[in-house]
Amino acid sequence: MRPRAVSPDREIDGRRDTGNRASQERLRHDAPVRDRSSRKKLRPTAERHYPGDGLFDRLARAVCAADAVPRKELYESWEVARRVRRRLRGRRIVDLACGHGLLAQIAAILDRDAEEVVALDPNLPPSAERVAAALAERWPFLAQRVRRVASKLEHFELASDDLVISAHACGGLTDRILDRAIAARAAVAVLPCCSDHSHSDVGNLDGWMDADLAIDAVRAIRLRAAGYRIWTQTIPAAITPKNRLLIGKPLDT
Repeated sequence: MRPRAVSPDREIDGRRDTGNRASQERLRHDAPVRDRSSRKKLRPTAERHYPGDGLFDRLARAVCAADAVPRKELYESWEVARRVRRRLRGRRIVDLACGHGLLAQIAAILDRDAEEVVALDPNLPPSAERVAAALAERWPFLAQRVRRVASKLEHFELASDDLVISAHACGGLTDRILDRAIAARAAVAVLPCCSDHSHSDVGNLDGWMDADLAIDAVRAIRLRAAGYRIWTQTIPAAITPKNRLLIGKPLDT
């Protein structure tokens, strides 16, 4: 009688699964985070999912310590800030409609040539202070470089050497941000969110394409018509389907 064949051990996330129930349970809970689109808040207990020494993992651990930011927002802000830095750097950065202010903080970490970063929102949530404190504990220079401002968009003065950024400003708010940037001849980068189809300009393109895409296409055309060089990019759709990133820089600067 031949001995019964033993199936080879399976591997889960690079570690051997011996078939032991307790081991399987541990592996399941320690598995790396894959759902980057989750709206669940990152809590301190999630730090174990980011054990590496790279910048993103260190940043993620700091965000977990803040106990304030949805996982999705961490990945969105990281992807936007990285792409913007490749095109534009060394300017004052102004994050309009900043919410938690995470995009502004990451932009300051990535662009050390930016002497000041402003995180502006008419209703700054208490979480913005927690995020700032958690990141400043690991990068102390942020406490001096990033300024939080509670103000309406129209009340803050922009300059032509600024870089205006914004991630997922809802509906017509993205258009107001573009208005401010164009009026100041400032560089700009926006990741639009949900669109107001009844008020936003679709440029009569909605017969050919989805209305949201038509609105973003008109925004890009508008920037170019205003004398901007534009870059149209995307961040991973696994993070958000609202993933179109529009970057613009005045040709005369």
